[in-house]
Amino acid sequence: MLRKVKAKTLPAGGGAFAIVASRYNARYVEAMLHAAREELLRAGAKVRIVRVPGAFEIPAAASKLASKPRYSAIICLGVIFQGETSHAQHIGWGVTHALAQIQVRQKLPVIHGVFLFEKEKHARVRCLGKKHNRGTEAAHTALEMARVMKSL
Repeated sequence: MLRKVKAKTLPAGGGAFAIVASRYNARYVEAMLHAAREELLRAGAKVRIVRVPGAFEIPAAASKLASKPRYSAIICLGVIFQGETSHAQHIGWGVTHALAQIQVRQKLPVIHGVFLFEKEKHARVRCLGKKHNRGTEAAHTALEMARVMKSL
């Protein structure tokens, strides 16, 4: 069930955040990227954006960024559409597994905003809308996790 994204003001505490975003399915990823970036900037964060060709390339860039202790969290954004084969599922699983490994290995929040959609209408609601934008949610999660990790 979709929940409306509520406007929050979560201070970044001077933190720097990276966003790794794929260029594939650009219409949807760009909308999430814009929403996430705006939310982080509103919180006073420094933001670095790294673009990669597709969702499968996101973990390589995220891993490289995570290897340097500059960022409070890394947000990963991409959109995959299910086609007639299982290829999309394999990409989705691979990305999910790799991002989880990076997060645990580096002890750094890696926010998983790479979505596998069966229908374009689902992507429109979750990526293009203001009510349920997954980019905004990813930024909120990154800010909250940065605070949690700092407190541990």
